[in-house]
Amino acid sequence: MFDGFRLAASTADLTEEPAARAEADLLEFRADLADDPRAALDDYDGELPLLVTNRPVWEGGEADPEGRLSLLAEAVDHEAVVAVDVELAALRGRTEPGDTGASRLRERAAAAGVTVVASVHDFEGTPDDGTLDGLFSAAAEAGDIGKVAVTATDTADALALLSATQRATDRGHRVAAMAMGAAGAHTRAVAPVYGSLIGYAPVRTDAATAPGQYDLTTLRRLVDGLVPLNAR
Repeated sequence: MFDGFRLAASTADLTEEPAARAEADLLEFRADLADDPRAALDDYDGELPLLVTNRPVWEGGEADPEGRLSLLAEAVDHEAVVAVDVELAALRGRTEPGDTGASRLRERAAAAGVTVVASVHDFEGTPDDGTLDGLFSAAAEAGDIGKVAVTATDTADALALLSATQRATDRGHRVAAMAMGAAGAHTRAVAPVYGSLIGYAPVRTDAATAPGQYDLTTLRRLVDGLVPLNAR
């Protein structure tokens, strides 16, 4: 699935899938924003494959800590699910009460042939180059794809993120990268040129799941105009 760049349409409502088919390669299902995520997954029969995210409050989401990772563990058995997003901190051992361990989730995903996106988010700023390199390496080694999202306050931050993406790719890591915020918005279109494998855009323009997201149609057009055909 992730042998080249893939555009994920983010939504908390899987019934929106038909509206994403023309532009997206898969749906990111934000289970933490859904009313009844298990029922939604059980009922899903759309055409697009799913990347399931159940983001905790401590990393910018709204998931109830009770059973958060268990939901992802159950999701890997769904025939439409090709990837799950697990926070790097969880994979490093951060635990939550009454939940399955992230390492067990990782093993279950591997057995099911489901990609683990190991993610880390910095909502305060952009780390220095050494820290960025460390985050990309740690995330890529903890999962099948390492996702690093930072917050850009200026174009220098955006450039730092893109440069780190290139360095990570050159080291042989499989990564996804973006800089959140207005100053980093363009990285969502440009990062695939430097090796980022996943881009995110909301199905509906009024339902962005992260600051600085383009709408789905715009991001599809921009990436298609920038990324060589053999890299998609």
